[in-house]
Amino acid sequence: MNRDYYSKLGGLPPQTELLSSKAVFTTAYAVIPRSVMTDIVTSVLPHWTGTRAWVLSRPLSGFSETFSQYVMEVQPGGGSDRPEPDKRAEGVLFVVEGEMTMELDGASHALRSGSFAYIPAGSVWRLKNGGSTAAKFHWIRKAFQEVEGLEPPPAIVTHEDEHAISAMPDTDGRWGTTRFIDPADVRYDMHVNIVTLEPGAVIPFMETHVMEHGLYVLEGKAVYRLNQDWVEVEAGDFMWLRSFCPQACYAGGPGRFRYLLYKDVNRHMTLW
Repeated sequence: MNRDYYSKLGGLPPQTELLSSKAVFTTAYAVIPRSVMTDIVTSVLPHWTGTRAWVLSRPLSGFSETFSQYVMEVQPGGGSDRPEPDKRAEGVLFVVEGEMTMELDGASHALRSGSFAYIPAGSVWRLKNGGSTAAKFHWIRKAFQEVEGLEPPPAIVTHEDEHAISAMPDTDGRWGTTRFIDPADVRYDMHVNIVTLEPGAVIPFMETHVMEHGLYVLEGKAVYRLNQDWVEVEAGDFMWLRSFCPQACYAGGPGRFRYLLYKDVNRHMTLW
């Protein structure tokens, strides 16, 4: 299957551009459109060389509670020998452009567009772009929630081509999910999946549930229902949905609508 992952970030709009935008920030959801991900909002991170990051979400009062998500751009020769500063943090990498080499707990892995890596908390890892073009990837970070009597989850390094789309029930394959982590494995406290809707497909009810979401549109366009509002989104847009924010979707086409989906799973609710 042909894979297409949006990765065209940076630059600045011209002085003639209108100021109107679909960017919105509420206590229930946020929409960060690709048009605002310009050069002037990038961050430079300690112990990374030749690299800049667009920060899409961070733990913040009234915003993300469980995760932070970056889009990273690593120039040829760039990377890090000390990428993660917090030993409590687990991570997921999903590559959308270019190639990199990751060393994880002593093993070397070649990553390319479509590669997925789950990095357990406390892992020793490095990342290097040894190619001739920039590499771009999503980096999702979360504080791992340990469970007494449950062993920590192992690392995963794989590629989307190695995983079939699992169709949702009663949809004739028009709405499906690519799962990189076994949903029955309770050792993992987060999932990062790819959701695919064919043209004309819908999420046919207002999902209202405990899982917090980060959604980055990889391909296509759709109309998304967020709380009380319908918002038109396209490849390169990011959405944050708070726990219990009502949500639904209509993928009008003409092509597929696909997004990278984060959610927190498999843990009791903290009561303090």
